[in-house]
Amino acid sequence: MLLVQSQAYRQQYGFNSIYLLPVNLYGPADNADLETSHVIPAIIRKCVEALRDKRDEIVLWGTGNPTREFLYVDDAAEGILLAAEKYDASDAVNLGSGQEISIRDLANLISRLTGFNGKIIWDTTKPDGQPRRGLDTSMAKRLFGFSASTPLESGLRKTIEGFRANTLAAVR
Repeated sequence: MLLVQSQAYRQQYGFNSIYLLPVNLYGPADNADLETSHVIPAIIRKCVEALRDKRDEIVLWGTGNPTREFLYVDDAAEGILLAAEKYDASDAVNLGSGQEISIRDLANLISRLTGFNGKIIWDTTKPDGQPRRGLDTSMAKRLFGFSASTPLESGLRKTIEGFRANTLAAVR
């Protein structure tokens, strides 16, 4: 609806609006509440808490087979800024990293980066969600020069550091 409204305002009033569709975002100040968080902060929290509590396993939902694409928050901010400065059209544009990873591989990567060496148990009674979620980000590159610059592992390291710092600050 917002896209249609944006296009109508542009056509009728010359209103300069753009419509960006960011993929799954993540970063250091992400919501890590296990009831409402997204996959990256939830896995980070489970790994860090398992380490703290000296548990040797964590449980994650589904099979781990679905793939997702993630965009680090600093890259998202850069994409939004570039679009605001350089893009003047009404077509929707995807913002993303252009790279997908399976939830299983993501969990293994986060496990390694947090130092959690325990077992990951997949609760297949819980849903996987859609099998694949990735975007074609070529328009962002072509129309306003955006391409994500933060590799997933690097962004995850910063996100884990942020989670640990925020968790320690909350305990004080």
